[in-house]
Amino acid sequence: MRTVLLIKEIYKEGFRNLGHYLLKRYFKIFAWFSFVMFTIVLYAFIYRVVTGFPFD
Repeated sequence: MRTVLLIKEIYKEGFRNLGHYLLKRYFKIFAWFSFVMFTIVLYAFIYRVVTGFPFD
């Protein structure tokens, strides 16, 4: 029984910060993706304004 409790404690310790790491990495990737998408949209809008696209 002591071995099972020891294995359980090792498992919990090994994966304790894993969720925080994945969540932090996900938000960092999402932030960069959002920034790139916003830049593309801004470029397309400025290109349409400069070329005289009629916004009806």
